[in-house]
Parts: sequence; C-alpha cells; structure tokens
Amino acid sequence: MTIKLLAIGKTDSKALQELLNDYERRLGHYVKFEMHFIPDLKNTKNLSEIQQKEKEGELLLKQIGPSEVLVLLDEKGKQYTSVAFSEYLQKKMNSGIKGLTFVIGGPYGFSDTVYRQASGQLSLSKMTFSHQMVRLFAIEQLYRAFTILRNEPYHHK
Repeated sequence: MTIKLLAIGKTDSKALQELLNDYERRLGHYVKFEMHFIPDLKNTKNLSEIQQKEKEGELLLKQIGPSEVLVLLDEKGKQYTSVAFSEYLQKKMNSGIKGLTFVIGGPYGFSDTVYRQASGQLSLSKMTFSHQMVRLFAIEQLYRAFTILRNEPYHHK
C-alpha cells in the first residue's frame, strides 16, 4: 500500500520542510510514502470562497487515482488517539487497498465535490492549526502509528 499526503500550497519555512523531510525518510522504513503539494491558486482575491474551494478541489481530485482511498483532514472529522489511529491504519492495510491519500485543503477547506469523493474525514484536534503545521502533525502521527504497530519505543503509553 502507498500512503500519500496531498496539500494545497508549498511549505514556506525551511525549518518546517526539514522536519517534513525527516519524517518522510523515517516513514519510508515502514511503507511507501509520498508527499505532493499543489501550488496555491493565483489571483484569489477575484474569487469567492466557494469558487476557490471548487478550483482547489478540481486540482486535488486530479491527483487522486481511481484505486486510492481519500481521507480529508478536516476539523469536522473523526478524532483518534494515536493508538486508535494506528489500528485504523492497520485495518486499511489489511483491507487490501492500493493507496490511502490524506488531503489537507486550502484556507477555506474543501468543495462539496471533494467531500463527496472522500471515504472519510479525520480531525487532528478541535484546535485550529496553520495548514503548514498540519502537514507536520499528520506525517508525525503516521510515523507514530507505524512505530506503535511494530511495538517500537517511540510512543509511550
């Protein structure tokens, strides 16, 4: 199975990008993992929030293959403990799916079309984080989940 993290916009901070690269390397020991970033839309001041979400949604869905399971990182999504999230990942791997894609939307979230395509929504917290930081939190939790599944000492109960 391939796990992919897909996000709108590039990572501006070099320090944050270094951390993302570190966790991407670590995850590679457990699973095929990919990060893809879609460039921010240009001239968004001329677009309504709905129009911006629709345009971003079209770009996101072009990156999703027909055999990929789409999970949105969304404030209204289901929250898991780290252990429960590792169990969720194990169930997905056991189900035989080829790809699991976690998506971080743009500043206004997702279009209705993207919500309809998704098989689930996941919330990292009830708090609001910058889209830049969510990338790091998501990839760290993926790494943590695999260390939990392998009974490695990274996660402490």
